[in-house]
Amino acid sequence: MFRRIKSKLLRYFLIFIYFVIIFLCAIELNFLGLFGYSPTSKDIKAPTLNIASELYTADGKLIGRYFRENRSPVVYDSISKSITQALIATEDIRFFKHRGVDFIAVISSALSTAQGEKRGGSTITQQLAKNLFRTRYSQSAGLLGHIPGVRMLIIKIKEWFTAIKLERRYSKEDILTMYLNTVSFGNNTYGIKTAAKRYFDRNTNDVTVPQAALLIGMLKATTLYNPVRNPERSLERRNVVLSQMHKAGFISSPQLKQYKQSPIDLSLGTVGEAGKEDSYLRGAAERFIEKWCTENGYDLYEDGLKIYTTIDSKLQGYAEEAAYDQMAVLQKRLENVWGNELPWRDSKGEVIENFLENLAKKLPVYSFLDKKFNQNADSIHFYLNKPKQMKVFTWDGMKEVEYSTMDSLAHYAKMLNTGMMVMDPYNAEIKVWVGGINHQFYKYDHVNQAKRQAGSTFKPFAYLTALEQGMSPCDKFEDKAVRIDYVENGESKTWEPKNADWTFSGINMSLRWAMGRSINSVTAQITEKVGWDNVVKTAHKCGITSHLESVPSVSLGSNDVTVYEMVGAYATFLNKGNHADPILVKRIMDRDGKLLVEFKPAIKKVLSEEIAWLMTYMLRGTMEEPGGTSQALWEWDLWKNRNQIGGKTGTSSDYVDGWYMGITKDLVAGVWVGNDERSIHFRNSATGEGSHTALPIFAKFMEKLYHDPKSGYTYGPLPEPTVPITREYNCPSPRIRIADSTRVDTLPRILSPVIGTHNDEELERINQQLKPQQNE
Repeated sequence: MFRRIKSKLLRYFLIFIYFVIIFLCAIELNFLGLFGYSPTSKDIKAPTLNIASELYTADGKLIGRYFRENRSPVVYDSISKSITQALIATEDIRFFKHRGVDFIAVISSALSTAQGEKRGGSTITQQLAKNLFRTRYSQSAGLLGHIPGVRMLIIKIKEWFTAIKLERRYSKEDILTMYLNTVSFGNNTYGIKTAAKRYFDRNTNDVTVPQAALLIGMLKATTLYNPVRNPERSLERRNVVLSQMHKAGFISSPQLKQYKQSPIDLSLGTVGEAGKEDSYLRGAAERFIEKWCTENGYDLYEDGLKIYTTIDSKLQGYAEEAAYDQMAVLQKRLENVWGNELPWRDSKGEVIENFLENLAKKLPVYSFLDKKFNQNADSIHFYLNKPKQMKVFTWDGMKEVEYSTMDSLAHYAKMLNTGMMVMDPYNAEIKVWVGGINHQFYKYDHVNQAKRQAGSTFKPFAYLTALEQGMSPCDKFEDKAVRIDYVENGESKTWEPKNADWTFSGINMSLRWAMGRSINSVTAQITEKVGWDNVVKTAHKCGITSHLESVPSVSLGSNDVTVYEMVGAYATFLNKGNHADPILVKRIMDRDGKLLVEFKPAIKKVLSEEIAWLMTYMLRGTMEEPGGTSQALWEWDLWKNRNQIGGKTGTSSDYVDGWYMGITKDLVAGVWVGNDERSIHFRNSATGEGSHTALPIFAKFMEKLYHDPKSGYTYGPLPEPTVPITREYNCPSPRIRIADSTRVDTLPRILSPVIGTHNDEELERINQQLKPQQNE
């Protein structure tokens, strides 16, 4: 066909054009897979933008983000004009004149390159094509992309084609908006909204001209012109952009002079650095919804989901204040208890040999050192004990120290930790989640990951089992020495529990009084009578999901459970015997605000309403019964307007774990305090009981809540029964004078222990004899 053309020059030119057209068509069609992927019209119509998912409190406060690329999109009307002007002046001065490809800029770039001055010719639309569709990745170049020189040619042509398609589909304003939403500003900061927040703590429509020039100037080299790392170079680059804006007529000469003289004036805002697990609450929320995302085909880190939790930001703040305030006090107390002695001790009180060395072996660096020094223990020891400058977390702030790795291990090993959860028992919504003292240094969540011995906070499940088997709060058991023989794994064993003060009063005590004073001997007798297997079944029924060893000591909290389980189980009592697993995430919406799912609790009736109310009445006994273990709460301003609080303290053996479970008319709370290393703990009840460690956190939290008239939570009595109560429950206990009665988890020492059994008349006589002492 070309032979008919007589002019050689014209013939060769048309042949060249013909093959160029074929070549371009082959690229667009990815002929034989040689040229790689090209965006289709469908891709152009709905480009995929990786957007961070956002986590909110129930009252709409942003508390976290999940992302691979930290990005928050913004609409055109919310972008300061100075930003778009700076971008156009610097990157594409003929932006509003071309159709995606600026051939004048291409020719100019080629000539400059030929003269030794390398200058880009890409338009903003081409750069958008590169950002949106990753045209410079290997899959976009195909098999021919492995040939030097051909790869860049193919990529450039694809960017031209894609830019032209984008221009046909979108307005210039849309293209500017998409570009500013996709571009990287370094440090995992994507999009102008995130960048404005990070560097100037401003919204995009509030950014000034110098600030806009600095941000746009960063695009040339995000690390080189980073204002935090390289402020001088960033300032120089900003002034170059300002000059370009002046040249383009966007700012006047006086403005140029003024802006160039202004300092950078950074005001760094808070933008999450990590994509996940950057706080206890964010990590917990992720664990709650990751299954849903997988099952429903959503990517938590790219799909821009809006996740609304049940957390109340005001309550969360009060809980954190209360917990951290008390933990600072407790840490000083622990340090005073041990002084210069090593605190890691075995059950006999002996120092654990090689304690720190064994911790060091769990460090990632230890494996590296082991290989580097060919398992030479002396070399490893020398390296780990070499001092160096570092910062460590303390309750007085980050402290600059000269510590070795072993010193650092010792410092962090001695730190006490805590976990706290508060929920609304009526709708199962979690209002507070405090997973620990500092997520940066202690990743383990002490609400639903850490399992610890519950101590006496587990006793209510034994008394609940007794009520379910027909007993009443007024039924009596003698506080006496108990011996229980049983078989565990085919082996005959004997259990002889002791009270906390190692004495037995011999008094016949009602179930309510015994639980209120946390009497181990009575709890053991009840457990034997109802059957420890049944206590386990009752606990599981109420929401304890951890494995429980069915042994006589189960009722004294010998098993490990989580704060999450315990709070959910106690909530069953207030919710009229209805149990629901606590929920942390309320609803999830897509990036456009469309509701995807709303989570509602699955409610199951596990107790009769009568027995559930009797359990709240029993828990009130820790405040109302003589010597009740919650009576340290009198120290706080919690008792206006007939307010009632029920609860239970708990302490595990050797004061390793301190607990407090509290209930009010509106909330159920659980607090645990201890050390991640169980060998580090307090030495005696005066310092280590749950009433001294965990209870004050609950008390301080509730006091803050009640003192805030805007919190929505008020003083008031616990709910009255709404069904007839057929069991006897109103049986006042004799008022026996108690020494330090509010400070122990179990029966304290009475002034004159009375041995033997007593009927009601005898106890009344004892009570009358002691009345004058009560008034002292």
